[in-house]
Amino acid sequence: MKFSIIYEAQMADPSPASEVRCFNDMVEEVLLAEQMGFDTIWAVEHTALTQYSHMSAPETFLAFIAGKTTRIGIGHGVVCLPPAMNHPVKVAERIATLDILSGGRVHFGMGKGGTQQEAGTFGYDLNELQPMIDESMYLIPRIMTEDEIEHDGTYIKIPRRPIHPKPLQTPHPPLYAACTREATLTLAGSRGIGALVLGFSGPEEIARKNAIYRAAFRDRKPEDQVGLRPTEHLAAFCAACVLDDRDEARRIGLRGQRFFAEAIAHWYQGGPKPAPVDLSAEEQAQALQASKEAVVAYLSEEKITAGDEHTSNYAVAEDAYGTPEDCIRYVTRLEAAGADEVLFLFQMGGIPHEVIMATIRNIGEKVIPHFRAKAATLAAE
Repeated sequence: MKFSIIYEAQMADPSPASEVRCFNDMVEEVLLAEQMGFDTIWAVEHTALTQYSHMSAPETFLAFIAGKTTRIGIGHGVVCLPPAMNHPVKVAERIATLDILSGGRVHFGMGKGGTQQEAGTFGYDLNELQPMIDESMYLIPRIMTEDEIEHDGTYIKIPRRPIHPKPLQTPHPPLYAACTREATLTLAGSRGIGALVLGFSGPEEIARKNAIYRAAFRDRKPEDQVGLRPTEHLAAFCAACVLDDRDEARRIGLRGQRFFAEAIAHWYQGGPKPAPVDLSAEEQAQALQASKEAVVAYLSEEKITAGDEHTSNYAVAEDAYGTPEDCIRYVTRLEAAGADEVLFLFQMGGIPHEVIMATIRNIGEKVIPHFRAKAATLAAE
């Protein structure tokens, strides 16, 4: 089991001063995470989503992190591939350069972004992006491995050119796709790349998604492989707040989750802007349930079937917000469900930096050692 942190750069106060504080806090958290034995730092990519995510230049954030660290993995979770947003040549060049300078620590996830707000910023219709993403997804590993590239595609045209540099990892860094729905899990598996399951899916839902992904990976065809390096890996998103005081962890964690859910609903479904509200854990859970019911009603009116991708943000994972012992119990369930990696989300709107630091330290001192010892025991048998 791998233990990682994923960052959105989410904030309740979207002022420039808050952005400065948020990015500096994230750097301090990552440095502690490396000391505590975490495996990878992942960064999303979003544009024009005020409060929900100010991580619009993950290549810059991750390059800075790579220069500050020596061991921890550097993960793009994910690079958005609409050509006007990230041209495949520039993506290949940036990933290869970062891989060299980080000593071969890059993990490269790919996706399209999730909202018309983002797609429209670059002149696209979100519903028309997938063929462009597919073309880039197959093209970028070729650029990273071939001496010269020439491509005359539907959306991308590149005259014969040598593209430099090439990545340190051979043939290229491990590849992943962002997955929230069954279709994207099947796509990742059938193309032989890792699945980053981004959403508040509980262990039972992770087990269902894992079965879909593993079946698609097992039955994939050689001609559908993306890149030259198959990667069978499922990473499960897990919002968490881990403190010695369980009640305090639940109160703060659920407050952050509610902000996250309301922020994403604002941009994805036109809901009101989020605001951190300091209630008891039980009141926050009730508010999440009410929001879930409102989303289901909205989808019903729009004649859209409500799936886990729509409602998982409102699910209350009891043991993810609690003591280190609670966290061990919850991660054990994710492991049993088939997860190879836990993508911990600590940095949600309204969760203080000092609480995130305490969470990182608790997981590093008590949770990670538990699973490392278990793995060592199994390896010795």
